[in-house]
Amino acid sequence: MNAPEQLDVLPDVYSNWLRRVAPDMPDVLQQAALCLFTAMAEGHVCITVDPQEFADVTSEWLGRPGDYTPFILDGPRFYLARYHNHEQAVAASLEQRARLACVVNDVDGLKQELARLFKTEISTDRQRLAVLVAQFKPLTLISGGPGTGKTSTVVNLLALLLARDPQLRIGLAAPTGKAAQRLVGAIATAKDYLAASVEVKALIPEAATTLHRLLGALGDTGRFRHHAENPLALDVLVVDEASMIDLAMMRAVLAALPMSARLILLGDKDQLASVEAGSVFGDICAAQGMTEDFLALLAPFGIAGEAQANAPALGNCRVELTHSYRFAADSGIGRLATAARTGDVDLFMQIYETGAADIAWVQSASLHDSRFAALIHAGFGDYLNTVQTDNAAAAFSAFQRFRLLCAHRQGPAGVEGLNRQVQRLLQFGSGQVWYAGRPVMITANDHALRLFNGDIGLCLPTAQGLRVFFEGEGGVYRALLPARVPAHETAFAMTVHKSQGSEFEQVLLVLPEQQTPVLNRPLIYTAITRAKKQFTLWGMPAVAAAALASLPQRESGLRERLQRP
Repeated sequence: MNAPEQLDVLPDVYSNWLRRVAPDMPDVLQQAALCLFTAMAEGHVCITVDPQEFADVTSEWLGRPGDYTPFILDGPRFYLARYHNHEQAVAASLEQRARLACVVNDVDGLKQELARLFKTEISTDRQRLAVLVAQFKPLTLISGGPGTGKTSTVVNLLALLLARDPQLRIGLAAPTGKAAQRLVGAIATAKDYLAASVEVKALIPEAATTLHRLLGALGDTGRFRHHAENPLALDVLVVDEASMIDLAMMRAVLAALPMSARLILLGDKDQLASVEAGSVFGDICAAQGMTEDFLALLAPFGIAGEAQANAPALGNCRVELTHSYRFAADSGIGRLATAARTGDVDLFMQIYETGAADIAWVQSASLHDSRFAALIHAGFGDYLNTVQTDNAAAAFSAFQRFRLLCAHRQGPAGVEGLNRQVQRLLQFGSGQVWYAGRPVMITANDHALRLFNGDIGLCLPTAQGLRVFFEGEGGVYRALLPARVPAHETAFAMTVHKSQGSEFEQVLLVLPEQQTPVLNRPLIYTAITRAKKQFTLWGMPAVAAAALASLPQRESGLRERLQRP
């Protein structure tokens, strides 16, 4: 039975619950359930078991695909039934969309429109390949690292679609509010460089929302106003930061989007997977290679390629952008991100040894080192100068320039320990809970206040006393009394997971003293790619090397289901 190593310290709550609700459950099934619950807490969708162990098990608790039981055994994979249903539904919807084709009647007209948008040969530009794929397929998967032009690609893609059908209803969304805000800003910037008419530019939307808001979340029930029977009124849906979407949310999105609508997923397959169960975008992007029939459709547009035998249908929908326009060839951040993404420990160390202006590494295990204090004062210096006024725009702008990231919540090098350390170093608070300059992160959704998990608020002085400001839509800031702020935590430091969907001019990543299962290659890569101008690493080389050598794989059957030709 393939399960997490810490089975000997399973939380008592799991075993107590099973004894209470299923006292007669066979031992082998109870052990599998305990393993599954622990694995799901770590992001796995299922666990791998030996089916022979269950050959003689007859129980109302265990069934095979199609059975109505709490647990499902599907070949060697053992699931909670709900997640087995999620996985089957996601795979079926993606495969159906991947096998559909959009009719393009005017090939010559499409060539002319492509030529207006792009000036060089299409065969040399993967951005244009992605734009072209979206004309023929209702599902387009665009993966790429930082600065590879995902947003400019989608703006060109939308411009081409709108030039051919100005009546299209287009929606823009992302998993978090911060990611949605970033998408809005990136699209507005990309439109400035778009080689399209004023009329087409005006049709490209600049408003984005979270997936929860788009679907109409009904509180915290896990249900939504939009679903298969009440679908979204959209012809095109663009979803950014798709790597953050968990299995349950992906099912909800696919169910709510009409099969006639186009779905464009943007993301970085090498980033950290979602906090909840599943690594959906990574599993989807594992489908590679185009079919002979699809390449024949692209041939008139100058696309040349070798068809892959038995290529999965999803492979026709996937384009990976590889050239970074943000980082120059000699950029430390760019080269470091590549080394982290590939797990090349030697190259990672060599990049730091040769040096670059935009990266630094303080090889220390002590956060009481004077160099740490210097980094904190330098990083939060601009923010400190803004927090004695009620200028929320200036405070947010300064706060967003620097971010202190870590791997864990607990421990000296975790969120809680680092927040205490920063407060001490900056002499904030003096024992008070609320004080001018306290940044907070919302930790639970509050639909009434329109505040959601991950939203950032800043406590600032006003003529009426302290107020906590939150960024709203359209650059408007909302102020709340501190007592009205829903569940939250201080946010001088945040986990790398929580930083996904955000970018900062400067990032300081603090490693723990020892390697842990949470500290792995995608985490290091994600932290590096949050930085635009400066990335500083704090910690010991042995810990960094162990993290880069660790590439976790979440258990699921989705990847295998999507590999069928």
